[in-house]
Amino acid sequence: MAKQERAIRTRNALIESAAALFDRDGFEVASLATISARAGVSSGALHFHFQSKAALADAVVGAAGERLVRITRDREALPLQIVIDASHELVQGLRADSVLRAGFDLSAGSERRPRATQDLRRFWRDWVESTVARAEREGQLAPDVAARDVAAAVVAVAAGHEVLGHQDPCWLERAPLTRFWSFLLPRVVGDTRVGLFVASGDPAAEPVAG
Repeated sequence: MAKQERAIRTRNALIESAAALFDRDGFEVASLATISARAGVSSGALHFHFQSKAALADAVVGAAGERLVRITRDREALPLQIVIDASHELVQGLRADSVLRAGFDLSAGSERRPRATQDLRRFWRDWVESTVARAEREGQLAPDVAARDVAAAVVAVAAGHEVLGHQDPCWLERAPLTRFWSFLLPRVVGDTRVGLFVASGDPAAEPVAG
Protein backbone atom coordinates (compact mmCIF):
# COMPACT_ATOMS: atom_id res chain seq x y z
CA MET A 1 0.00 0.00 0.00
CA ALA A 2 2.82 2.43 0.86
CA LYS A 3 4.48 1.69 -2.49
CA GLN A 4 1.21 2.35 -4.31
CA GLU A 5 0.72 5.63 -2.46
CA ARG A 6 4.26 6.72 -3.38
CA ALA A 7 3.56 5.91 -7.02
CA ILE A 8 0.38 8.01 -6.92
CA ARG A 9 2.23 10.92 -5.31
CA THR A 10 5.00 10.68 -7.90
CA ARG A 11 2.53 10.62 -10.78
CA ASN A 12 0.63 13.59 -9.38
CA ALA A 13 3.85 15.53 -8.82
CA LEU A 14 4.83 14.96 -12.45
CA ILE A 15 1.42 16.10 -13.67
CA GLU A 16 1.61 19.27 -11.53
CA SER A 17 5.16 19.96 -12.70
CA ALA A 18 4.31 19.38 -16.35
CA ALA A 19 1.23 21.60 -16.13
CA ALA A 20 3.22 24.46 -14.60
CA LEU A 21 5.91 24.24 -17.29
CA PHE A 22 3.48 23.73 -20.18
CA ASP A 23 1.56 26.76 -18.90
CA ARG A 24 4.69 28.89 -18.49
CA ASP A 25 6.87 27.80 -21.42
CA GLY A 26 4.53 25.96 -23.79
CA PHE A 27 4.33 22.29 -24.70
CA GLU A 28 7.05 22.45 -27.35
CA VAL A 29 9.62 24.16 -25.12
CA ALA A 30 9.11 22.25 -21.88
CA SER A 31 11.43 19.25 -21.69
CA LEU A 32 10.93 15.97 -19.87
CA ALA A 33 14.21 16.53 -18.03
CA THR A 34 13.02 19.89 -16.72
CA ILE A 35 9.65 18.44 -15.76
CA SER A 36 11.21 15.57 -13.79
CA ALA A 37 13.70 17.89 -12.09
CA ARG A 38 10.96 20.31 -11.05
CA ALA A 39 8.92 17.43 -9.66
CA GLY A 40 11.95 16.17 -7.74
CA VAL A 41 11.94 12.72 -9.33
CA SER A 42 14.33 10.87 -11.62
CA SER A 43 13.96 10.64 -15.39
CA GLY A 44 13.52 6.90 -14.94
CA ALA A 45 10.54 7.47 -12.67
CA LEU A 46 9.01 9.82 -15.21
CA HIS A 47 9.34 7.27 -18.02
CA PHE A 48 7.92 4.58 -15.76
CA HIS A 49 4.69 6.58 -15.50
CA PHE A 50 4.64 8.29 -18.91
CA GLN A 51 6.09 6.94 -22.13
CA SER A 52 6.26 10.33 -23.85
CA LYS A 53 5.64 14.02 -23.43
CA ALA A 54 2.36 13.59 -25.32
CA ALA A 55 1.23 10.98 -22.77
CA LEU A 56 2.11 13.39 -19.98
CA ALA A 57 0.14 16.14 -21.72
CA ASP A 58 -2.86 13.81 -21.93
CA ALA A 59 -2.54 13.19 -18.20
CA VAL A 60 -2.57 16.94 -17.56
CA VAL A 61 -5.73 17.27 -19.67
CA GLY A 62 -7.26 14.35 -17.77
CA ALA A 63 -6.50 15.99 -14.43
CA ALA A 64 -7.95 19.28 -15.68
CA GLY A 65 -11.01 17.39 -16.87
CA GLU A 66 -11.55 16.02 -13.36
CA ARG A 67 -11.45 19.56 -12.01
CA LEU A 68 -13.93 20.69 -14.66
CA VAL A 69 -16.32 17.87 -13.74
CA ARG A 70 -16.25 19.10 -10.14
CA ILE A 71 -16.77 22.70 -11.24
CA THR A 72 -19.86 21.66 -13.21
CA ARG A 73 -21.27 19.57 -10.37
CA ASP A 74 -24.94 19.88 -9.54
CA ARG A 75 -25.76 22.34 -6.75
CA GLU A 76 -28.72 23.27 -4.60
CA ALA A 77 -29.71 26.25 -6.72
CA LEU A 78 -31.76 27.28 -9.73
CA PRO A 79 -30.17 25.99 -12.96
CA LEU A 80 -29.27 29.47 -14.19
CA GLN A 81 -27.63 30.26 -10.84
CA ILE A 82 -25.69 27.00 -11.17
CA VAL A 83 -24.32 28.29 -14.48
CA ILE A 84 -23.43 31.62 -12.88
CA ASP A 85 -21.64 29.92 -9.98
CA ALA A 86 -19.80 27.47 -12.24
CA SER A 87 -18.67 30.23 -14.60
CA HIS A 88 -17.13 32.09 -11.67
CA GLU A 89 -15.53 28.93 -10.35
CA LEU A 90 -14.10 28.16 -13.79
CA VAL A 91 -12.60 31.63 -14.17
CA GLN A 92 -11.21 31.57 -10.63
CA GLY A 93 -9.75 28.14 -11.32
CA LEU A 94 -8.10 29.38 -14.50
CA ARG A 95 -6.51 32.15 -12.43
CA ALA A 96 -5.20 29.96 -9.61
CA ASP A 97 -4.68 26.47 -11.05
CA SER A 98 -1.98 25.81 -13.64
CA VAL A 99 -3.36 22.30 -14.26
CA LEU A 100 -6.71 23.75 -15.33
CA ARG A 101 -5.05 26.45 -17.48
CA ALA A 102 -2.66 24.04 -19.16
CA GLY A 103 -5.39 21.45 -19.61
CA PHE A 104 -7.63 23.86 -21.50
CA ASP A 105 -4.73 24.94 -23.70
CA LEU A 106 -3.51 21.41 -24.40
CA SER A 107 -6.96 20.00 -25.14
CA ALA A 108 -7.28 22.30 -28.14
CA GLY A 109 -4.24 20.81 -29.90
CA SER A 110 -2.08 22.64 -32.42
CA GLU A 111 -0.10 22.08 -35.61
CA ARG A 112 2.86 20.85 -33.55
CA ARG A 113 0.92 19.00 -30.89
CA PRO A 114 -1.75 16.33 -31.43
CA ARG A 115 -5.22 17.02 -30.09
CA ALA A 116 -5.79 15.51 -26.67
CA THR A 117 -8.27 12.71 -26.07
CA GLN A 118 -10.53 15.13 -24.18
CA ASP A 119 -11.89 18.45 -25.44
CA LEU A 120 -12.47 20.52 -22.31
CA ARG A 121 -13.98 23.46 -24.17
CA ARG A 122 -16.55 21.19 -25.81
CA PHE A 123 -17.36 19.62 -22.44
CA TRP A 124 -17.92 23.10 -20.95
CA ARG A 125 -20.02 24.21 -23.92
CA ASP A 126 -22.21 21.10 -23.82
CA TRP A 127 -22.73 21.45 -20.07
CA VAL A 128 -23.66 25.14 -20.33
CA GLU A 129 -26.09 24.41 -23.17
CA SER A 130 -27.81 21.57 -21.29
CA THR A 131 -28.04 23.50 -18.01
CA VAL A 132 -29.40 26.68 -19.62
CA ALA A 133 -31.89 24.51 -21.53
CA ARG A 134 -33.03 23.15 -18.16
CA ALA A 135 -33.44 26.72 -16.90
CA GLU A 136 -35.60 27.44 -19.95
CA ARG A 137 -37.78 24.37 -19.33
CA GLU A 138 -38.27 25.46 -15.74
CA GLY A 139 -39.44 28.90 -16.84
CA GLN A 140 -36.46 30.90 -15.58
CA LEU A 141 -35.83 32.69 -18.89
CA ALA A 142 -37.87 35.57 -20.21
CA PRO A 143 -40.46 34.46 -22.81
CA ASP A 144 -38.63 36.07 -25.74
CA VAL A 145 -35.19 34.69 -24.77
CA ALA A 146 -33.85 31.46 -26.31
CA ALA A 147 -31.64 29.14 -24.28
CA ARG A 148 -29.24 28.70 -27.20
CA ASP A 149 -28.57 32.46 -27.28
CA VAL A 150 -27.89 32.62 -23.54
CA ALA A 151 -25.59 29.59 -23.71
CA ALA A 152 -23.69 31.05 -26.68
CA ALA A 153 -23.07 34.29 -24.77
CA VAL A 154 -21.88 32.46 -21.64
CA VAL A 155 -19.54 30.16 -23.57
CA ALA A 156 -18.10 33.04 -25.60
CA VAL A 157 -17.48 35.20 -22.53
CA ALA A 158 -15.80 32.36 -20.62
CA ALA A 159 -13.54 31.70 -23.62
CA GLY A 160 -12.75 35.40 -23.84
CA HIS A 161 -11.79 35.58 -20.18
CA GLU A 162 -9.57 32.52 -20.63
CA VAL A 163 -7.72 34.02 -23.61
CA LEU A 164 -7.46 37.55 -22.20
CA GLY A 165 -6.32 36.16 -18.86
CA HIS A 166 -3.13 34.88 -20.46
CA GLN A 167 -2.08 38.49 -21.04
CA ASP A 168 -3.80 40.27 -18.15
CA PRO A 169 -4.71 38.33 -14.96
CA CYS A 170 -7.30 40.98 -14.13
CA TRP A 171 -9.64 39.22 -16.57
CA LEU A 172 -9.55 36.16 -14.29
CA GLU A 173 -10.80 38.05 -11.25
CA ARG A 174 -14.40 37.90 -10.04
CA ALA A 175 -15.32 41.51 -10.85
CA PRO A 176 -15.29 41.43 -14.70
CA LEU A 177 -17.48 38.32 -14.83
CA THR A 178 -19.82 39.79 -12.22
CA ARG A 179 -20.27 42.86 -14.44
CA PHE A 180 -21.12 40.60 -17.37
CA TRP A 181 -23.80 38.75 -15.40
CA SER A 182 -25.17 42.02 -13.97
CA PHE A 183 -25.54 43.28 -17.53
CA LEU A 184 -27.01 40.05 -18.92
CA LEU A 185 -29.42 38.94 -16.19
CA PRO A 186 -32.12 41.65 -16.59
CA ARG A 187 -32.40 40.85 -20.29
CA VAL A 188 -32.34 37.08 -19.79
CA VAL A 189 -34.77 36.67 -16.88
CA GLY A 190 -36.63 39.98 -16.84
CA ASP A 191 -36.56 42.80 -14.31
CA THR A 192 -39.12 41.19 -12.00
CA ARG A 193 -37.06 38.01 -11.48
CA VAL A 194 -33.55 39.39 -11.54
CA GLY A 195 -33.50 39.49 -7.74
CA LEU A 196 -33.62 35.68 -7.66
CA PHE A 197 -30.06 35.49 -8.96
CA VAL A 198 -26.65 36.59 -7.64
CA ALA A 199 -24.44 37.94 -10.41
CA SER A 200 -21.29 37.57 -8.33
CA GLY A 201 -21.90 33.86 -7.83
CA ASP A 202 -21.39 32.08 -4.54
CA PRO A 203 -18.78 34.22 -2.68
CA ALA A 204 -17.76 31.16 -0.67
CA ALA A 205 -16.86 29.18 -3.79
CA GLU A 206 -13.14 28.57 -4.16
CA PRO A 207 -11.20 27.18 -7.14
CA VAL A 208 -11.43 23.39 -7.24
CA ALA A 209 -7.93 21.97 -6.92
CA GLY A 210 -6.79 18.40 -7.33
